Amino acid sequence: MATKIWQKKETSNEQHATIVEKFTVGNDVVFDYLLAKYDVQGSLAHCEMLNSIGLLTNEEWSVIQKELKNIAIEIENENFEIETGIEDVHSQVEHLLIQRIGDIGKKIHSGRSRNDQVLTDLKLYYKAEIQEIIQLTEILFNTLIELSNQHKNILLPGYTHLQIAMPSSFGLWFGAYAESLVDDLELFLAAHNIVNKNPLGSGAGYGTSFPLNRTLTTQLLGFKTLNVNAVYAQMTRGKSEKVFAMALAGMAATISKFAYDTCLYLNQNFNFISFPDSLTTGSSIMPHKKNPDVFEIMRAKCNRIQAVPNELILVTNNLPSGYHRDVQVTKEILFPAISSLKECLEMLDFMLAHIQIKPNIVTDEKYQYMFSVENVNQQVLEGIAFRDAYKNIGLAIENNTFEPNYNVKHSHEGSIGNLRNDLIVENFKEVINKFK
Repeated sequence: MATKIWQKKETSNEQHATIVEKFTVGNDVVFDYLLAKYDVQGSLAHCEMLNSIGLLTNEEWSVIQKELKNIAIEIENENFEIETGIEDVHSQVEHLLIQRIGDIGKKIHSGRSRNDQVLTDLKLYYKAEIQEIIQLTEILFNTLIELSNQHKNILLPGYTHLQIAMPSSFGLWFGAYAESLVDDLELFLAAHNIVNKNPLGSGAGYGTSFPLNRTLTTQLLGFKTLNVNAVYAQMTRGKSEKVFAMALAGMAATISKFAYDTCLYLNQNFNFISFPDSLTTGSSIMPHKKNPDVFEIMRAKCNRIQAVPNELILVTNNLPSGYHRDVQVTKEILFPAISSLKECLEMLDFMLAHIQIKPNIVTDEKYQYMFSVENVNQQVLEGIAFRDAYKNIGLAIENNTFEPNYNVKHSHEGSIGNLRNDLIVENFKEVINKFK
């Protein structure tokens, strides 16, 4: 077993050490590969700062910088690996430096702990992942708005309590989910604001006696500001993950609901929409089946994502201040959820590119009563009190003398024929700009 960077001497019981390492490291190394490039970025900023305060000479900084950039290229080209016996990506980068440039590589850890190093890597990773989610969300949002505008005049039955209620439209349906994404991004904005603070230089949670320039590393790493209090910097481990997870869960809820709608509308009893045969699956014994497996898997994945905040709360909420190894487990909870949401965003946009809308749905006789409100409104416009008009139309329905008023004239904002998608787009752009 390789000697760890924190070991002073060889262990006296290799078997015990192996058992403990296997349990404590677990699958963490797998997730560490996602942090590799950010670990190099953090080390470059830290070493440039060490040079600026005289803890690294210009020559030492030049040698370190060159080799760190070489490692960054290896990571980019997927030629980087965490060797057996090296417990994490942070140790691997330092190990490579020492191996390649000698004792100079041993100097890069001055003024930092693995605690603030990991925190920095994670926050850089979370920032990058949030940006990717924003880009995927923008693509999906534009697709939904386009579909909303394209199909705004095709009526769709609206439901309450899963009972036929009032006329809606595909324009309203698609537009509703576009606007939902606006609020979902507000949650990601909150997460972004929390992770966009530099913890580097907070050490193990209690600072350092070195005269570190934390403002410089904040600027070099592209953080908006820094975590000022060293103790609180460590407390953001767990908090950052929970807030990020809540944002993931919010957007996952939107996608899950849309997936459920789609499964419902594909049902033969509804028959509002369809997809090409190539995007649905069949049955092993029923030749007529066209199953919405993509949307069912999407719904399941998104429902699972919605459980992530609670899981993180249970892992981290009973911890006192200071660092605790418990927080390592947050990676295996959160990282897959990030990947899963991105996958669902991409897949939903792909499926929507092939959605087929059925026209003339509401001409079916079973939908005639959903126009009853229009009859009530017409009587009100003619001077009849609303409660009397409501009673009149209700009795007509019961007596089978009701004749629906198909002339739907909803003129208020957000209603049929007046979607005001321009306002939704404006609100979306306003939120997007806050991330810059």
